[in-house]
Amino acid sequence: MKRFILAITGASGVCYAKRLFDALKERAELHVVASDRGIELLNLELGLSLSYFSGDQVTVYTNSRINASIASGSFYTDGMVVVPASMGTIGRIASGVSTSLVERAADVVLKEKRKLIVVPRETPFSTIHLKNFLTLDQAGALVLPASPGFYSGQKTMDDLVDFVVAKILNQLGMEQDLVPPYQA
Repeated sequence: MKRFILAITGASGVCYAKRLFDALKERAELHVVASDRGIELLNLELGLSLSYFSGDQVTVYTNSRINASIASGSFYTDGMVVVPASMGTIGRIASGVSTSLVERAADVVLKEKRKLIVVPRETPFSTIHLKNFLTLDQAGALVLPASPGFYSGQKTMDDLVDFVVAKILNQLGMEQDLVPPYQA
């Protein structure tokens, strides 16, 4: 069974984190950590608390617990997804600043050459944001903006969320049936 870290930070779009969690919770060991603002947005946008992200094979951490197991290179994971990824979090990860568990876990994933996917939802991007994306890309991370396509017949908000989550699942090497492959 694969093992992933799911980090939720303070950008709008926590629906993506919830949907990714729902798609993985029965198929992978999950380690969930959220920033304070991420927790606030869970409540504001979805009426959820961090306790939603519980269950068998799920461990939930506070962001201040920087010495948690997921902050160590000896704790093997198949990857980490930061979704939604705030520009502040992206900037701190890109510069190697690790003042929280989200940032430290991402730093470890990068240094161990494991898969790190950051999913920015904010727009537009400034030159600073673009430079941070480039830095992360050059360090081995994948920047996967929450930019849904419309070519598969998406009609609802859930369809748009599923499109982005399907892209994340594909990058994690997990089978998905949320969105069929494109057919010309």
